[in-house]
Amino acid sequence: MPQSSPNSIEDRLYVLQKRWERYVADGRFEQFIEFAVAVNSLAEYFNRLRLPGLVRLCEGLENAALARLGDDSTHPISQQDVLALQRQIDALAGAVASSRSSGTGRRTQEAAASVADIDWIKPRSVWLVAGMEKREMADALIRQLQFFGFKVGEHAWDDPDHADEKPLAVLFIPAQENATPEEIARISSVRAACPASQLIYLGVESAIEPIVALMRAGIDVTIPAEDQPAMVLNCILDLVQTKEQEQYRVLVVEDSRVAVALIQRTLAQHGIDTHAINDPGKLLNALESYKPDLVLMDMYMPRFNGVEATRVLRQMAAYSSLPIVYLSGESEVGMQVEALRLGGDQFLMKPFNPVLLAAVVKTRIERFREVRRSTRLDGLTGLFNHTAAKSRLKVLVDELSGLSGPYPADPSGSGELTVAMIDIDHFKSINDTYGHPVGDQVIRGLAWLLKGRLRSIDLIGRYGGEEFLVALPGVSAEKAIAVIDRIRRDFSGLPHAHPEGALYATFSAGVASYPVTQTATTMTEAADNALLQAKRLGRNRVEYSAGLHVVQAESDLDLS
Repeated sequence: MPQSSPNSIEDRLYVLQKRWERYVADGRFEQFIEFAVAVNSLAEYFNRLRLPGLVRLCEGLENAALARLGDDSTHPISQQDVLALQRQIDALAGAVASSRSSGTGRRTQEAAASVADIDWIKPRSVWLVAGMEKREMADALIRQLQFFGFKVGEHAWDDPDHADEKPLAVLFIPAQENATPEEIARISSVRAACPASQLIYLGVESAIEPIVALMRAGIDVTIPAEDQPAMVLNCILDLVQTKEQEQYRVLVVEDSRVAVALIQRTLAQHGIDTHAINDPGKLLNALESYKPDLVLMDMYMPRFNGVEATRVLRQMAAYSSLPIVYLSGESEVGMQVEALRLGGDQFLMKPFNPVLLAAVVKTRIERFREVRRSTRLDGLTGLFNHTAAKSRLKVLVDELSGLSGPYPADPSGSGELTVAMIDIDHFKSINDTYGHPVGDQVIRGLAWLLKGRLRSIDLIGRYGGEEFLVALPGVSAEKAIAVIDRIRRDFSGLPHAHPEGALYATFSAGVASYPVTQTATTMTEAADNALLQAKRLGRNRVEYSAGLHVVQAESDLDLS
């Protein structure tokens, strides 16, 4: 077995192949289920790593396996079916090997900083396929991508494939509104040559038929004409920003030890943590201490049933939206409907299909977490929204001053905290001149730059409109000013692509610090006053509330 991390792609592929070999040798139904679970787990892993071509191959194998799942009486499957599945397994293994070798030696900063089980080395190269009619847009996109460290290869629509080095992504810019048959054929050939690359098509009309045709040819993302090219960089940066995913947690409320063992084994194969209790009377204590993302609830247990337990939870604000999935041998449809009406989210019959159980659990948790995120994060930038940023800053200041929490807000224990208010200069002029989609791109560009330049422990929030709030724990005012000023200079050189070319923008910033100001409210007020001073002094500069003035070079660009 490969000697890499236990959750590497090679390990997962090895497990899949070994389970398949055992099934081919013995032909038992339970072995086929284990194989199907391994395929599902690998598909989920590819999806986490944003490898759309490999996801597609893996999902095709999974669908083929599930179509042959059946029951004990249908196994072993026919030799013809064995050969068909083997061909799909071989194609998947070949695509993994090809994509893996093309990325060797080009580890991104994000990958280097990611968790240990993310071992996929992604290339930083991007192909751009465009005609001469779109030269200005292509040039602007190239400058923007190069700013963020991508190597861009330009190709014409009729160029042969340059397949030695597989790109992270391929951008297709058609000459006309609709893709021609020749362009569709070109997309198909690139998809076949680059199974792990993200294929992005710019300028599609907002109609189902042309989008479906492009998806069938292998396109992963279509961007409408009115949104291009503002969304392109967003798509590509997402591919290299591998974030640590907090492990899913499931509370199992079940009095059968056999059922608990099967559930925990199934979910563990998908990296899902579980905690089991056999007494529903312990439910509230378990929820408080374990803090699960989902509850798997047996319908019938001693003392009271799952529906009664669910009704109690739904009356508590902390658990009113927590996903609850019932597990029961109850086949009466009326009872199932009643159970769902009284607070459950889904009903799974015992004995359950392990693949279906894992899929239901993951889907429900993802939606639950997305809803929670949406209440805290800004939809455009993915940063903390105004309310969440203010709340987080208050926690940082309170912890630092000893008002809450056992630990200081900054890991160094220095007792320092610096806040900056940042505002994009002449932003109304950008919107009025280039339109709101380009204005949104400028906001996203600054958000990307802040996330790329600051630490994971730093607070970054979109405070409102074109204004951002940044808090740096353990950093003195002098160091914070230097950091923010470096970001200011970098931002002024960031090209923002639009259909006619590229524009450049600047920002002004005001800085305040603890303990000079000692509450979250006074810190933001002081930083905001310093920001106003920066604007009065000509913009494109950083000012400090206590009078420390960092001299800035004025930008040559005037967007007013």
